[in-house]
Amino acid sequence: MPITHPNLHLKKLPGAIPAWQGEITPDDLQPICQNVRDGGGRLVALWGSDVRAEGKCFALHVALVNEKGLICLNVLLPAEPPNYPDISGIFPAANRMQRATYDLLGIAAHESQDQRKWLRHAAWPGGSFPLRKDFVNDPLFNPYELDAYPFVQVEGVGVHEIAVGPVHAGIIESGHFRFSVVGEKVLRLEERFGYTHKGIEKRFESLNVQQAAKLAGRVSGDSTVAYAWAYAMAAESIAAVTPPDRALWLRALFLERERIANHLGDLGYLGNDVALSFGFAQFWILKEQVLRNNAALFGHRYSMDKIIPGGVAVDLVEPGQQTLIEECAMLEREVSLLRGIYDEHAGVQDRFIGAGRVEPKLAAQLGLCGLAGRASAQSWDARVQFPCAPYDKLDVQMATYRNGDVAARVIVRFDELFESLRLQREILAHLAQGDTLSVPLANLPVNSFGVGMVEGCRGEVLVAIHTDVRGKLTRVHPHDPSWQNWPVLEHAAMGNIVPDFPLINKSFNLSYSGQDL
Repeated sequence: MPITHPNLHLKKLPGAIPAWQGEITPDDLQPICQNVRDGGGRLVALWGSDVRAEGKCFALHVALVNEKGLICLNVLLPAEPPNYPDISGIFPAANRMQRATYDLLGIAAHESQDQRKWLRHAAWPGGSFPLRKDFVNDPLFNPYELDAYPFVQVEGVGVHEIAVGPVHAGIIESGHFRFSVVGEKVLRLEERFGYTHKGIEKRFESLNVQQAAKLAGRVSGDSTVAYAWAYAMAAESIAAVTPPDRALWLRALFLERERIANHLGDLGYLGNDVALSFGFAQFWILKEQVLRNNAALFGHRYSMDKIIPGGVAVDLVEPGQQTLIEECAMLEREVSLLRGIYDEHAGVQDRFIGAGRVEPKLAAQLGLCGLAGRASAQSWDARVQFPCAPYDKLDVQMATYRNGDVAARVIVRFDELFESLRLQREILAHLAQGDTLSVPLANLPVNSFGVGMVEGCRGEVLVAIHTDVRGKLTRVHPHDPSWQNWPVLEHAAMGNIVPDFPLINKSFNLSYSGQDL
Protein backbone atom coordinates (compact mmCIF):
# COMPACT_ATOMS: atom_id res chain seq x y z
CA MET A 1 0.00 0.00 0.00
CA PRO A 2 1.32 3.48 -0.83
CA ILE A 3 -0.02 5.06 2.39
CA THR A 4 -1.90 4.01 5.51
CA HIS A 5 -4.57 6.05 7.30
CA PRO A 6 -7.41 4.76 9.49
CA ASN A 7 -10.10 6.37 7.32
CA LEU A 8 -8.52 5.66 3.94
CA HIS A 9 -9.29 2.47 2.05
CA LEU A 10 -7.50 2.30 -1.27
CA LYS A 11 -8.23 0.09 -4.24
CA LYS A 12 -5.66 -0.67 -6.90
CA LEU A 13 -6.45 0.86 -10.28
CA PRO A 14 -5.68 -1.16 -13.42
CA GLY A 15 -3.27 0.36 -15.90
CA ALA A 16 0.31 0.89 -16.95
CA ILE A 17 1.43 2.80 -13.85
CA PRO A 18 0.95 1.95 -10.15
CA ALA A 19 -2.12 3.90 -8.99
CA TRP A 20 -4.65 3.63 -6.20
CA GLN A 21 -7.99 5.31 -5.59
CA GLY A 22 -9.80 6.06 -2.35
CA GLU A 23 -12.84 7.98 -1.18
CA ILE A 24 -12.48 10.19 1.89
CA THR A 25 -14.40 12.83 3.81
CA PRO A 26 -13.37 16.50 3.75
CA ASP A 27 -12.14 16.19 7.35
CA ASP A 28 -9.60 13.56 6.32
CA LEU A 29 -8.13 15.53 3.42
CA GLN A 30 -5.54 17.58 5.33
CA PRO A 31 -4.23 14.71 7.53
CA ILE A 32 -3.78 12.42 4.53
CA CYS A 33 -2.04 15.15 2.49
CA GLN A 34 0.24 15.88 5.44
CA ASN A 35 1.03 12.17 5.73
CA VAL A 36 2.04 12.03 2.07
CA ARG A 37 4.06 15.26 2.39
CA ASP A 38 5.91 14.01 5.49
CA GLY A 39 6.83 10.88 3.57
CA GLY A 40 8.44 12.87 0.76
CA GLY A 41 5.43 12.80 -1.56
CA ARG A 42 4.09 15.60 -3.75
CA LEU A 43 0.88 17.01 -5.16
CA VAL A 44 0.46 16.19 -8.86
CA ALA A 45 -2.99 17.62 -9.64
CA LEU A 46 -6.21 18.93 -8.11
CA TRP A 47 -9.56 19.27 -9.92
CA GLY A 48 -13.28 19.07 -9.30
CA SER A 49 -16.32 17.45 -10.86
CA ASP A 50 -20.08 17.86 -10.91
CA VAL A 51 -21.40 14.48 -9.75
CA ARG A 52 -25.13 15.12 -9.04
CA ALA A 53 -25.61 11.74 -7.37
CA GLU A 54 -25.92 10.04 -3.98
CA GLY A 55 -27.18 13.21 -2.36
CA LYS A 56 -23.98 15.01 -3.30
CA CYS A 57 -23.45 17.60 -5.99
CA PHE A 58 -19.71 17.98 -6.33
CA ALA A 59 -16.47 16.15 -5.75
CA LEU A 60 -12.89 17.24 -5.28
CA HIS A 61 -10.17 15.06 -6.77
CA VAL A 62 -6.57 15.18 -5.59
CA ALA A 63 -3.72 13.22 -7.21
CA LEU A 64 -0.68 12.71 -5.00
CA VAL A 65 2.50 10.81 -5.71
CA ASN A 66 5.04 9.09 -3.49
CA GLU A 67 7.68 6.44 -4.07
CA LYS A 68 4.99 3.76 -4.49
CA GLY A 69 2.89 5.49 -7.15
CA LEU A 70 -0.17 7.69 -7.63
CA ILE A 71 -2.77 8.14 -4.90
CA CYS A 72 -6.07 9.50 -6.25
CA LEU A 73 -8.37 10.86 -3.55
CA ASN A 74 -12.07 11.52 -4.15
CA VAL A 75 -13.75 13.88 -1.70
CA LEU A 76 -17.55 14.03 -2.03
CA LEU A 77 -18.87 17.45 -1.03
CA PRO A 78 -22.28 18.62 0.17
CA ALA A 79 -24.43 20.84 -2.03
CA GLU A 80 -24.37 23.75 0.43
CA PRO A 81 -21.75 24.81 0.97
CA PRO A 82 -19.54 22.77 -1.40
CA ASN A 83 -16.36 23.49 0.55
CA TYR A 84 -13.27 21.53 1.54
CA PRO A 85 -10.21 22.23 3.73
CA ASP A 86 -7.42 24.28 2.21
CA ILE A 87 -4.30 22.20 1.44
CA SER A 88 -2.11 24.99 0.06
CA GLY A 89 -0.39 25.23 3.45
CA ILE A 90 0.81 21.65 2.90
CA PHE A 91 1.33 21.83 -0.87
CA PRO A 92 1.81 25.48 -1.97
CA ALA A 93 1.26 24.45 -5.60
CA ALA A 94 -2.39 23.74 -4.70
CA ASN A 95 -3.16 27.48 -4.39
CA ARG A 96 -3.86 28.23 -8.06
CA MET A 97 -5.46 24.85 -8.66
CA GLN A 98 -7.91 25.50 -5.82
CA ARG A 99 -8.73 28.97 -7.14
CA ALA A 100 -9.24 27.62 -10.66
CA THR A 101 -11.51 24.87 -9.32
CA TYR A 102 -13.67 27.50 -7.64
CA ASP A 103 -13.86 29.62 -10.80
CA LEU A 104 -15.01 26.61 -12.83
CA LEU A 105 -17.24 24.75 -10.37
CA GLY A 106 -17.90 26.97 -7.36
CA ILE A 107 -16.34 24.57 -4.84
CA ALA A 108 -14.09 26.46 -2.47
CA ALA A 109 -11.12 25.82 -0.19
CA HIS A 110 -12.42 27.38 3.01
CA GLU A 111 -9.96 29.21 5.26
CA SER A 112 -7.60 29.72 2.33
CA GLN A 113 -5.80 33.05 2.64
CA ASP A 114 -5.91 33.59 -1.13
CA GLN A 115 -9.48 33.63 -2.44
CA ARG A 116 -8.78 35.69 -5.56
CA LYS A 117 -10.21 34.49 -8.85
CA TRP A 118 -7.72 32.85 -11.19
CA LEU A 119 -9.36 31.82 -14.46
CA ARG A 120 -12.52 33.89 -14.65
CA HIS A 121 -11.15 37.33 -15.62
CA ALA A 122 -14.19 39.01 -17.19
CA ALA A 123 -15.16 36.05 -19.34
CA TRP A 124 -18.29 35.04 -17.41
CA PRO A 125 -20.26 36.55 -14.51
CA GLY A 126 -19.28 36.07 -10.91
CA GLY A 127 -21.43 33.36 -9.30
CA SER A 128 -21.66 31.49 -12.60
CA PHE A 129 -19.58 28.33 -13.06
CA PRO A 130 -19.00 26.96 -16.58
CA LEU A 131 -18.12 23.36 -15.64
CA ARG A 132 -21.40 22.79 -13.84
CA LYS A 133 -23.83 20.61 -15.77
CA ASP A 134 -26.57 23.23 -15.48
CA PHE A 135 -24.40 26.12 -16.71
CA VAL A 136 -26.11 28.39 -19.21
CA ASN A 137 -24.11 31.13 -20.87
CA ASP A 138 -25.68 34.56 -20.36
CA PRO A 139 -25.91 36.28 -23.78
CA LEU A 140 -26.46 39.65 -22.08
CA PHE A 141 -23.27 39.47 -20.02
CA ASN A 142 -20.87 42.28 -20.87
CA PRO A 143 -17.49 40.62 -21.44
CA TYR A 144 -15.75 43.97 -21.24
CA GLU A 145 -16.56 44.66 -17.60
CA LEU A 146 -13.63 45.82 -15.50
CA ASP A 147 -11.53 42.84 -14.46
CA ALA A 148 -9.94 44.59 -11.43
CA TYR A 149 -7.61 41.76 -10.43
CA PRO A 150 -6.05 42.62 -7.03
CA PHE A 151 -2.34 42.31 -7.68
CA VAL A 152 -0.18 42.54 -4.57
CA GLN A 153 1.44 45.97 -4.34
CA VAL A 154 4.93 46.54 -2.98
CA GLU A 155 5.43 49.90 -1.31
CA GLY A 156 8.60 51.73 -0.43
CA VAL A 157 10.99 54.42 -1.54
CA GLY A 158 12.04 53.98 -5.15
CA VAL A 159 9.71 51.02 -5.85
CA HIS A 160 8.23 50.96 -9.34
CA GLU A 161 5.99 48.52 -11.20
CA ILE A 162 6.66 47.14 -14.66
CA ALA A 163 3.67 45.47 -16.32
CA VAL A 164 4.43 43.02 -19.13
CA GLY A 165 1.63 41.39 -21.16
CA PRO A 166 -0.80 39.72 -21.32
CA VAL A 167 -0.35 40.45 -25.04
CA HIS A 168 3.27 39.89 -26.08
CA ALA A 169 5.31 40.90 -29.09
CA GLY A 170 5.25 37.57 -30.87
CA ILE A 171 3.08 34.47 -31.17
CA ILE A 172 3.39 33.18 -27.61
CA GLU A 173 0.29 32.62 -25.48
CA SER A 174 -1.18 35.31 -23.26
CA GLY A 175 0.37 35.89 -19.85
CA HIS A 176 0.78 38.87 -17.54
CA PHE A 177 3.89 39.56 -15.45
CA ARG A 178 3.82 42.33 -12.82
CA PHE A 179 7.33 43.27 -11.63
CA SER A 180 7.97 45.37 -8.52
CA VAL A 181 11.48 46.76 -8.86
CA VAL A 182 14.01 49.13 -7.36
CA GLY A 183 16.23 50.25 -10.20
CA GLU A 184 16.80 47.05 -12.17
CA LYS A 185 16.53 44.69 -9.18
CA VAL A 186 13.36 42.58 -8.98
CA LEU A 187 11.78 42.71 -5.52
CA ARG A 188 8.70 40.72 -6.47
CA LEU A 189 7.13 39.14 -9.52
CA GLU A 190 3.46 38.25 -9.73
CA GLU A 191 1.98 36.34 -12.66
CA ARG A 192 -1.48 35.95 -14.05
CA PHE A 193 -2.57 33.53 -16.76
CA GLY A 194 -5.72 31.93 -18.12
CA TYR A 195 -6.68 34.65 -20.61
CA THR A 196 -7.70 32.53 -23.60
CA HIS A 197 -10.52 30.49 -22.00
CA LYS A 198 -10.34 27.72 -24.57
CA GLY A 199 -13.09 25.65 -22.92
CA ILE A 200 -11.20 22.37 -23.37
CA GLU A 201 -12.58 20.65 -20.27
CA LYS A 202 -16.15 21.57 -21.21
CA ARG A 203 -15.60 20.39 -24.78
CA PHE A 204 -14.51 16.94 -23.59
CA GLU A 205 -18.04 16.34 -22.25
CA SER A 206 -19.53 16.25 -25.77
CA LEU A 207 -16.93 13.93 -27.36
CA ASN A 208 -16.55 10.19 -27.62
CA VAL A 209 -13.38 8.37 -26.63
CA GLN A 210 -11.64 8.66 -30.00
CA GLN A 211 -12.66 12.29 -30.60
CA ALA A 212 -11.44 13.26 -27.13
CA ALA A 213 -8.04 11.76 -27.93
CA LYS A 214 -7.53 14.36 -30.65
CA LEU A 215 -8.48 17.14 -28.23
CA ALA A 216 -6.15 15.82 -25.53
CA GLY A 217 -3.27 16.02 -27.98
CA ARG A 218 -3.97 19.72 -28.47
CA VAL A 219 -3.87 20.90 -24.85
CA SER A 220 -0.27 22.06 -25.30
CA GLY A 221 1.00 21.61 -28.83
CA ASP A 222 4.68 21.06 -28.09
CA SER A 223 3.73 18.23 -25.69
CA THR A 224 1.16 16.58 -27.94
CA VAL A 225 2.75 13.13 -27.62
CA ALA A 226 2.85 13.24 -23.81
CA TYR A 227 -0.78 14.35 -23.56
CA ALA A 228 -1.99 11.85 -26.13
CA TRP A 229 -0.19 9.00 -24.37
CA ALA A 230 -1.45 10.02 -20.91
CA TYR A 231 -5.02 10.21 -22.26
CA ALA A 232 -4.71 6.86 -24.02
CA MET A 233 -3.22 5.32 -20.86
CA ALA A 234 -6.19 6.52 -18.81
CA ALA A 235 -8.73 5.23 -21.34
CA GLU A 236 -6.95 1.89 -21.68
CA SER A 237 -6.87 1.42 -17.91
CA ILE A 238 -10.65 1.89 -17.71
CA ALA A 239 -11.30 -0.44 -20.65
CA ALA A 240 -8.75 -3.05 -19.46
CA VAL A 241 -7.00 -2.87 -22.83
CA THR A 242 -3.28 -3.40 -23.42
CA PRO A 243 -1.87 -2.01 -26.68
CA PRO A 244 0.31 -4.24 -28.86
CA ASP A 245 4.01 -4.35 -27.95
CA ARG A 246 5.10 -2.64 -31.16
CA ALA A 247 2.70 0.23 -30.46
CA LEU A 248 4.18 0.74 -27.00
CA TRP A 249 7.73 0.89 -28.38
CA LEU A 250 6.62 3.37 -31.04
CA ARG A 251 4.98 5.52 -28.36
CA ALA A 252 8.29 5.71 -26.51
CA LEU A 253 10.03 6.63 -29.75
CA PHE A 254 7.58 9.49 -30.35
CA LEU A 255 7.96 10.71 -26.75
CA GLU A 256 11.76 10.78 -26.84
CA ARG A 257 11.72 12.57 -30.18
CA GLU A 258 9.36 15.15 -28.69
CA ARG A 259 11.81 15.62 -25.82
CA ILE A 260 14.76 15.94 -28.22
CA ALA A 261 13.00 18.55 -30.38
CA ASN A 262 11.97 20.67 -27.39
CA HIS A 263 15.40 20.56 -25.76
CA LEU A 264 17.08 21.55 -29.01
CA GLY A 265 14.74 24.52 -29.40
CA ASP A 266 15.17 25.61 -25.77
CA LEU A 267 18.95 25.45 -25.94
CA GLY A 268 18.81 27.65 -29.02
CA TYR A 269 16.55 30.17 -27.31
CA LEU A 270 18.81 30.24 -24.25
CA GLY A 271 21.76 31.12 -26.47
CA ASN A 272 19.69 33.85 -28.10
CA ASP A 273 18.76 35.33 -24.71
CA VAL A 274 22.44 35.91 -23.92
CA ALA A 275 23.15 37.42 -27.36
CA LEU A 276 24.73 34.28 -28.80
CA SER A 277 22.70 34.24 -32.00
CA PHE A 278 25.06 31.60 -33.40
CA GLY A 279 23.75 29.12 -30.81
CA PHE A 280 20.16 29.99 -31.62
CA ALA A 281 20.68 29.40 -35.35
CA GLN A 282 22.60 26.16 -34.95
CA PHE A 283 20.22 24.51 -32.50
CA TRP A 284 17.19 25.48 -34.55
CA ILE A 285 18.75 24.03 -37.68
CA LEU A 286 19.03 20.76 -35.76
CA LYS A 287 15.47 20.99 -34.42
CA GLU A 288 14.16 21.66 -37.91
CA GLN A 289 15.86 18.51 -39.17
CA VAL A 290 14.18 16.46 -36.44
CA LEU A 291 10.77 17.95 -37.30
CA ARG A 292 11.26 17.33 -41.02
CA ASN A 293 12.13 13.71 -40.33
CA ASN A 294 8.99 13.41 -38.23
CA ALA A 295 6.92 14.76 -41.10
CA ALA A 296 8.54 12.45 -43.63
CA LEU A 297 8.34 9.29 -41.51
CA PHE A 298 5.18 9.79 -39.45
CA GLY A 299 3.14 12.33 -41.40
CA HIS A 300 3.29 15.21 -38.91
CA ARG A 301 6.11 17.47 -37.72
CA TYR A 302 5.09 17.09 -34.08
CA SER A 303 3.66 13.53 -34.35
CA MET A 304 0.17 14.83 -33.59
CA ASP A 305 -2.64 12.23 -33.56
CA LYS A 306 -0.17 9.37 -33.93
CA ILE A 307 -0.96 7.95 -30.47
CA ILE A 308 -4.56 6.77 -30.21
CA PRO A 309 -6.48 4.85 -27.53
CA GLY A 310 -5.55 1.23 -28.03
CA GLY A 311 -2.24 1.80 -29.80
CA VAL A 312 -0.75 4.00 -32.51
CA ALA A 313 -1.93 5.19 -35.91
CA VAL A 314 1.34 4.96 -37.85
CA ASP A 315 4.22 2.51 -38.25
CA LEU A 316 7.94 2.94 -38.89
CA VAL A 317 9.14 1.11 -41.97
CA GLU A 318 12.68 -0.28 -42.35
CA PRO A 319 14.25 2.61 -44.34
CA GLY A 320 12.94 5.02 -41.71
CA GLN A 321 14.86 3.23 -38.97
CA GLN A 322 18.11 3.86 -40.82
CA THR A 323 17.17 7.53 -41.23
CA LEU A 324 16.73 7.87 -37.47
CA ILE A 325 19.97 6.03 -36.70
CA GLU A 326 21.83 8.45 -38.96
CA GLU A 327 20.00 11.38 -37.36
CA CYS A 328 21.10 10.20 -33.89
CA ALA A 329 24.74 10.12 -34.96
CA MET A 330 24.48 13.58 -36.52
CA LEU A 331 22.78 15.10 -33.47
CA GLU A 332 25.23 13.56 -31.04
CA ARG A 333 28.16 14.94 -33.02
CA GLU A 334 26.74 18.43 -33.53
CA VAL A 335 25.30 18.88 -30.02
CA SER A 336 28.61 17.78 -28.47
CA LEU A 337 30.37 20.56 -30.40
CA LEU A 338 27.75 23.13 -29.42
CA ARG A 339 27.88 22.09 -25.79
CA GLY A 340 31.60 22.72 -25.79
CA ILE A 341 31.03 26.20 -27.21
CA TYR A 342 28.40 27.01 -24.56
CA ASP A 343 30.61 25.67 -21.76
CA GLU A 344 33.68 27.62 -22.84
CA HIS A 345 32.01 30.90 -23.79
CA ALA A 346 32.81 33.33 -20.96
CA GLY A 347 29.93 35.67 -21.76
CA VAL A 348 27.40 32.85 -21.87
CA GLN A 349 28.56 31.33 -18.59
CA ASP A 350 28.62 34.73 -16.90
CA ARG A 351 24.91 35.11 -17.68
CA PHE A 352 23.96 31.49 -16.93
CA ILE A 353 25.73 30.90 -13.62
CA GLY A 354 23.82 32.11 -10.58
CA ALA A 355 20.84 33.51 -12.51
CA GLY A 356 17.37 32.48 -11.37
CA ARG A 357 18.56 30.12 -8.66
CA VAL A 358 16.06 27.87 -6.88
CA GLU A 359 17.77 26.11 -3.99
CA PRO A 360 16.87 22.44 -3.43
CA LYS A 361 15.13 23.16 -0.11
CA LEU A 362 12.85 25.76 -1.72
CA ALA A 363 12.26 23.52 -4.73
CA ALA A 364 11.09 20.71 -2.44
CA GLN A 365 8.89 23.05 -0.41
CA LEU A 366 7.16 24.50 -3.48
CA GLY A 367 6.86 21.22 -5.39
CA LEU A 368 9.10 22.08 -8.34
CA CYS A 369 8.90 19.17 -10.77
CA GLY A 370 10.17 17.92 -14.10
CA LEU A 371 13.38 19.15 -15.69
CA ALA A 372 13.46 22.32 -13.58
CA GLY A 373 13.02 20.24 -10.44
CA ARG A 374 15.80 17.84 -11.40
CA ALA A 375 18.13 20.84 -11.84
CA SER A 376 17.38 21.67 -8.18
CA ALA A 377 18.07 18.15 -6.86
CA GLN A 378 14.46 16.89 -7.04
CA SER A 379 14.98 13.33 -8.24
CA TRP A 380 11.61 12.60 -9.84
CA ASP A 381 11.17 11.15 -13.32
CA ALA A 382 8.16 8.96 -14.08
CA ARG A 383 10.23 7.00 -16.60
CA VAL A 384 12.50 5.95 -13.72
CA GLN A 385 10.19 5.67 -10.70
CA PHE A 386 7.14 4.23 -12.51
CA PRO A 387 8.41 2.85 -15.82
CA CYS A 388 5.53 1.70 -18.00
CA ALA A 389 6.28 -0.49 -21.01
CA PRO A 390 8.66 -0.24 -22.74
CA TYR A 391 10.56 1.97 -20.24
CA ASP A 392 10.70 -0.97 -17.86
CA LYS A 393 13.21 -2.47 -20.32
CA LEU A 394 15.21 0.69 -21.08
CA ASP A 395 16.92 1.58 -17.77
CA VAL A 396 16.52 5.37 -18.10
CA GLN A 397 19.36 7.34 -16.51
CA MET A 398 17.91 10.33 -14.67
CA ALA A 399 19.79 13.63 -15.12
CA THR A 400 19.98 15.72 -11.94
CA TYR A 401 21.98 18.69 -10.67
CA ARG A 402 22.01 20.72 -7.45
CA ASN A 403 22.75 24.37 -8.24
CA GLY A 404 19.23 25.17 -9.42
CA ASP A 405 20.24 28.14 -11.60
CA VAL A 406 20.00 28.74 -15.34
CA ALA A 407 23.34 26.98 -15.81
CA ALA A 408 22.01 23.89 -14.00
CA ARG A 409 18.87 23.79 -16.11
CA VAL A 410 21.03 24.03 -19.24
CA ILE A 411 23.22 21.16 -18.02
CA VAL A 412 20.19 18.96 -17.34
CA ARG A 413 18.83 19.76 -20.81
CA PHE A 414 22.06 18.67 -22.45
CA ASP A 415 22.24 15.50 -20.34
CA GLU A 416 18.60 14.61 -21.06
CA LEU A 417 19.06 15.25 -24.76
CA PHE A 418 21.99 12.81 -24.96
CA GLU A 419 20.06 10.27 -22.88
CA SER A 420 17.08 10.56 -25.24
CA LEU A 421 19.38 9.89 -28.19
CA ARG A 422 20.65 6.78 -26.42
CA LEU A 423 17.10 5.69 -25.66
CA GLN A 424 16.07 6.25 -29.27
CA ARG A 425 18.84 3.93 -30.41
CA GLU A 426 17.75 1.31 -27.88
CA ILE A 427 14.13 1.58 -28.99
CA LEU A 428 15.07 1.18 -32.64
CA ALA A 429 17.26 -1.83 -31.84
CA HIS A 430 14.53 -3.60 -29.85
CA LEU A 431 11.42 -2.42 -31.69
CA ALA A 432 8.95 -5.26 -31.29
CA GLN A 433 7.89 -6.96 -34.48
CA GLY A 434 4.31 -7.36 -35.60
CA ASP A 435 1.71 -6.00 -37.95
CA THR A 436 -0.83 -5.08 -35.28
CA LEU A 437 -0.57 -1.44 -34.22
CA SER A 438 -3.77 -1.03 -32.19
CA VAL A 439 -6.64 -2.88 -30.58
CA PRO A 440 -10.28 -1.70 -30.62
CA LEU A 441 -11.31 0.72 -27.92
CA ALA A 442 -14.66 2.29 -28.70
CA ASN A 443 -16.60 2.25 -25.43
CA LEU A 444 -15.78 2.65 -21.75
CA PRO A 445 -17.44 1.02 -18.74
CA VAL A 446 -19.99 3.01 -16.76
CA ASN A 447 -19.15 5.00 -13.62
CA SER A 448 -15.43 4.42 -14.05
CA PHE A 449 -12.23 6.31 -13.39
CA GLY A 450 -8.85 6.03 -15.05
CA VAL A 451 -5.63 7.96 -14.88
CA GLY A 452 -2.53 8.18 -17.04
CA MET A 453 0.78 9.87 -16.29
CA VAL A 454 3.68 10.39 -18.69
CA GLU A 455 7.02 12.17 -18.20
CA GLY A 456 6.88 14.91 -20.83
CA CYS A 457 9.62 17.36 -21.70
CA ARG A 458 8.62 19.66 -18.80
CA GLY A 459 7.59 17.05 -16.25
CA GLU A 460 4.65 14.84 -15.40
CA VAL A 461 1.65 15.17 -17.69
CA LEU A 462 -1.45 13.66 -16.06
CA VAL A 463 -4.83 12.98 -17.63
CA ALA A 464 -7.79 11.74 -15.58
CA ILE A 465 -10.99 10.36 -17.13
CA HIS A 466 -14.37 9.96 -15.40
CA THR A 467 -17.30 8.19 -17.07
CA ASP A 468 -21.00 8.47 -16.23
CA VAL A 469 -23.88 5.98 -15.92
CA ARG A 470 -23.90 5.56 -19.71
CA GLY A 471 -20.17 5.11 -20.09
CA LYS A 472 -19.79 8.58 -21.62
CA LEU A 473 -17.02 11.00 -20.76
CA THR A 474 -18.40 13.13 -17.95
CA ARG A 475 -15.12 14.71 -16.87
CA VAL A 476 -11.65 14.73 -18.42
CA HIS A 477 -8.93 16.67 -16.63
CA PRO A 478 -5.56 17.21 -18.36
CA HIS A 479 -2.86 18.55 -16.03
CA ASP A 480 0.36 20.25 -17.13
CA PRO A 481 3.44 20.37 -14.86
CA SER A 482 3.57 24.12 -15.49
CA TRP A 483 0.85 24.48 -12.82
CA GLN A 484 3.51 23.56 -10.24
CA ASN A 485 6.40 25.41 -11.80
CA TRP A 486 5.03 28.84 -12.77
CA PRO A 487 4.78 29.94 -9.11
CA VAL A 488 8.40 28.87 -8.53
CA LEU A 489 9.50 31.13 -11.39
CA GLU A 490 8.28 34.08 -9.32
CA HIS A 491 10.77 33.12 -6.61
CA ALA A 492 13.54 32.43 -9.13
CA ALA A 493 13.27 35.99 -10.49
CA MET A 494 13.56 37.71 -7.10
CA GLY A 495 16.90 39.42 -6.52
CA ASN A 496 17.84 39.24 -10.20
CA ILE A 497 17.85 42.17 -12.60
CA VAL A 498 14.96 42.77 -14.98
CA PRO A 499 17.04 42.08 -18.16
CA ASP A 500 17.76 38.58 -16.86
CA PHE A 501 14.09 37.65 -16.61
CA PRO A 502 13.70 36.49 -20.25
CA LEU A 503 16.69 34.20 -19.73
CA ILE A 504 15.36 32.82 -16.44
CA ASN A 505 11.90 32.39 -17.92
CA LYS A 506 13.23 30.51 -20.94
CA SER A 507 15.36 28.25 -18.73
CA PHE A 508 12.10 26.95 -17.26
CA ASN A 509 10.23 27.18 -20.60
CA LEU A 510 6.81 26.59 -19.08
CA SER A 511 3.56 26.23 -20.97
CA TYR A 512 1.01 29.03 -21.03
CA SER A 513 -1.46 26.87 -22.94
CA GLY A 514 -1.16 23.77 -20.76
CA GLN A 515 -2.66 25.46 -17.73
CA ASP A 516 -5.18 27.64 -19.60
CA LEU A 517 -7.99 25.19 -20.30
